[in-house]
Amino acid sequence: MATIAPDTDEKDEEIEFVPLTAEQAQALREQHPSVSPWWVVAGQAVVGVLVTLITWWVTGKTSSAWSAAFGALAVVVPAALFARGISGRFASAHVGSAVLVFFVWEFVKIVMTVGVLLLAQRLVVNLSWPIMLLSLVITMKVYWVALIRRPQRKS
Repeated sequence: MATIAPDTDEKDEEIEFVPLTAEQAQALREQHPSVSPWWVVAGQAVVGVLVTLITWWVTGKTSSAWSAAFGALAVVVPAALFARGISGRFASAHVGSAVLVFFVWEFVKIVMTVGVLLLAQRLVVNLSWPIMLLSLVITMKVYWVALIRRPQRKS
């Protein structure tokens, strides 16, 4: 059995990390503006209202509209709390604390989502799980729309 020797002609070049200057960092931020989490939450709220109204119009059932509304609420309320949490004072104080803040608020968001879904099961008479979950998924997908419609580069 033959063994293949590694190429000795190729050198493992280490790429040197050069930090950006303040001016370079500012220019990079201007070229690639970030998407505000509040923009995403507002878009999710609008889509949630639209999904609820369309569900009510198509089915004609109040229970279906409430199912869709709770599906949207299971996304919008935790997302708003998450956006508020990550934009707080500890969010950018230090890299380590920023990561911790992100994961803590993400966990809170997941727990709240499950809580809203369980609350819907208790409050909505004739709850439609398929409608609620479909509304949840549609409302959640606003993240992709926000990425596509993010602010454009400044010339």
